[in-house]
Amino acid sequence: MVDEVARQAAAEEAGRPVRLMFQDEARFGRCQDPRRCWAPPGVRPRVASQFIREFTYAYAAVSPHDGAMVSLILPVARADAMTLFLAEVARRHPDERVLLVLDRAGWHGANDLVIPATIRLVPLPARSPELNPVEHLWEEVREKWFANRAFATLDAAEDQLVAALRTLEGDAPRVASLAGFDWITAIPLNAP
Repeated sequence: MVDEVARQAAAEEAGRPVRLMFQDEARFGRCQDPRRCWAPPGVRPRVASQFIREFTYAYAAVSPHDGAMVSLILPVARADAMTLFLAEVARRHPDERVLLVLDRAGWHGANDLVIPATIRLVPLPARSPELNPVEHLWEEVREKWFANRAFATLDAAEDQLVAALRTLEGDAPRVASLAGFDWITAIPLNAP
């Protein structure tokens, strides 16, 4: 995996900076799972829990080298939604060549997926979510913004998700610490 990404970074056109990003989607909604929480000795904490199947999807791409992040909230996980997300990544990094490492979800290789000219998709090995640092980002969102919360509406859950993603997008050092796996940050980019 490291060799493949390094090879593709070196093969990109000279004079144009290369940005390595990892991408993933996650489902968030009203269906909550209780998590451990702190309580004083002798007190059994009470947390809200509900089982309502209403969801939305968060798309994110992170740059482990500097903590840059792009995110969108979309109602579905399909090729047309992924096309919108890729266009947003290209819009936010217009002067760079983006190597976007992602899993092998069906819509990532769909025939109707439109990939901007400045983005090259690099698939992760099959069945290896542990290689994708965006999974740590989702865990952070679930732990810090969604744990032990019940939402009255899907709009309320989306508002919480917007707050979480805005906070993370504005905190590049935090994103870099979550996504900056040693094997990723050791990949040389933009070598002279």
